[in-house]
Parts: sequence; C-alpha cells; structure tokens
Amino acid sequence: MIIGIPKEIKKEEYRIAITPSGAEELKGEGHTVLVETGAGEGSGFSDDEYLKVRADIVERDVLFKKADLIVKVKEPLPSEYDLFREGQAIFTFLHLAPNRELIDLLLRKKITALGYETLEKDGTLPLLSPMSEIAGRMAPIMGAYYLQRINGGNGILPTGASGVKPGKALILGAGVVGTNATLISTGLGMDTVVINKGIERLKKIDEIFMGKVKILPLSAQNIIEEIKDADVIIGAILVTGSKTPILITRDMLKTMKRGAVIVDVSVDQGGCVETSRPTTHDNPVYEVDGIIHYAVANMPGAYPRTSTLALTNATLPYIKTLANKGIEDAIKEDPALRTSLNTYRGNIVHKTLGDSTGISYKNIDEILT
Repeated sequence: MIIGIPKEIKKEEYRIAITPSGAEELKGEGHTVLVETGAGEGSGFSDDEYLKVRADIVERDVLFKKADLIVKVKEPLPSEYDLFREGQAIFTFLHLAPNRELIDLLLRKKITALGYETLEKDGTLPLLSPMSEIAGRMAPIMGAYYLQRINGGNGILPTGASGVKPGKALILGAGVVGTNATLISTGLGMDTVVINKGIERLKKIDEIFMGKVKILPLSAQNIIEEIKDADVIIGAILVTGSKTPILITRDMLKTMKRGAVIVDVSVDQGGCVETSRPTTHDNPVYEVDGIIHYAVANMPGAYPRTSTLALTNATLPYIKTLANKGIEDAIKEDPALRTSLNTYRGNIVHKTLGDSTGISYKNIDEILT
C-alpha cells in the first residue's frame, strides 16, 4: 500500500503522524511511505532521517495524488479538501461532530474516514488516550500560567505559600484528561475537586489519590456551587463521536471570581463551556466577563516531540493492519478499526456522529455484506 504522511498545516501544529522508526517498520513490511518535504521538522525529525529508512520525500500534491491511505495528526483543513481524490482513505483525529463542512467533503468524495478519537478497544480509547494524557497534564500548567496577574489572571499562586492557602482547581470529567489533570493539580498542591457523571470513575479517582481529592457527581447544582471559588476550571468532558454537552453557561460566568481561568480541553468536540471557541498556540486566550478562556484545539502540539512519539506508539499497529490487510478487509476483520470508521462510501457509519449531526446513519454491515 502507498501511505502518505503530509505536513500538518493547522496553525502552530508541529506534530507528524509517523516517526522515522514507524516509517521503517512499514517499509519493512513492503509498503511505500511518502513523507511531505519538511513534515517532521517541527517534531525534530529531518528529511534525512526518513530517507535513511527508505521513505520517499515528496511534495504535497504528489503525496495526495499517489497515496492510498493518508495518515495525519489533525483533521483536514479547507485548503486540503481539493487534494483528496474520490475513494481515498484517511486515518487521523477527525472531530467531525462540530465540522459540517468537513463531513460534507468526506461524504461527497466517498472518503473512508477513520478517526483516532472514536477507535474503541476493551472499553478504552487507545489512540485518543496518549494525547489526552498530555493535554490533561498540560491543563493545570496552562491554568497556573494564566493565573498570573500580568496574564490577566487573579494573581493567586496555585501552590499557595507559607500561611496562605493554595488555589482551587475544578475538573469536569474523570476520564484520561481529567485523571491526568488531577495528577498535576494535586502535585502543584492545589485544592482539587473532580465532578463526573459516572460514580465508578469517581471511586477510581478516590482510590488513586487516597481521598485527597474532593469528588462529586455531575449535576448543575454541584457545578454552580463549585465554580464560585474555583481559580482554574478544566473542561475534560468527552462523548465519543458527539458534540460535548454545555456544562457552564455564560450566565454562570458571572458567579465566578474575576481572573479565574477556564482551560477547555474538550473544545475539539465543541467545548463544555458556552463561551468557548477554538484558539491557537500563538493566541491561546481571550476574556469573557472577566474570566480567562484557554481553548487551544491542539494542546499536545505544543510538545510535538513527546506527542509524536506517543502517538506513533499507539497508532502504528492499526496503520500496519490497514496496510497489510487492505482497508476493506481490515475493517471487516478488526473490531477496533471498525469503531474508528466515521464515513464510508458516501455514508456516515458512526451512529453517534449521525445522531449528533442529524445526518442519516447507515450500519457498516449493510454496506460490507
């Protein structure tokens, strides 16, 4: 199979979808690997490193023209839409629920679109998890940075000081992002509260942090009460394949401390705060009603070396399956890959995505048989 690895063009996105060692493994199994010129530079991988493992360095238009499978990090942007050819396959973070324009492209060109973020195995999201881990660990650090008065924050040091109590972190969600955010916020010494819908995850948080974290079930009343004195709020909610529910409305901002910071990690899927909108690393924050919002849609891209290595570790086995078996047979035979399938032959085949967007959904079994 011909596998294309284009350079990411999302603003301030420095990751690449496959490391040189990953490309070497694919070459070793008989596949052609096309890497766009300069694609790995942001992660510290030179073109020469890819050439040494016998990958081909090509220009963007050649890559899209020849590749059977496009492997990326982030969703295609409008300037890339015309490069895709009908029937091509793409494997990347798609985050389709809030992106009707991209959905229309994938359906119109009958693209086989497989999303990292919807791939499920044994009740987990193994391709989303490494990036969620990094974003979760980044979130309290970003919150702490923007609490500085010079950055518009309320001037509270998250760690506190001798005789002065620490800041308070409120974490909405107890999945991978929430758990890792809790790890860092408690490590900073912050008073930490975790709110989550499922009680089992809250029990797990209680066990991991040995009762040092306040845990509460998800309810509007609990959120209303806890945001009043929170210094950093971290949105860590995920509904696989669907838009994120709004948990904090604009009216609720008025009850918060001026200069508090919201880090909405869930902004990729629409965000869990009504006033969230995607930002970029070079302009990451904005203020609404005195509350600082950090809503960078590709947080792990700030640490591309670590993120690229972690992502390749997770995705490479599935890329190999797609390449070795062929797209259709891989979907038929690998249950996990089937869960990653969002669009196929001009149809939405992920039920949650269909329900979220109101677009007719078709069961993949009806198409494959």
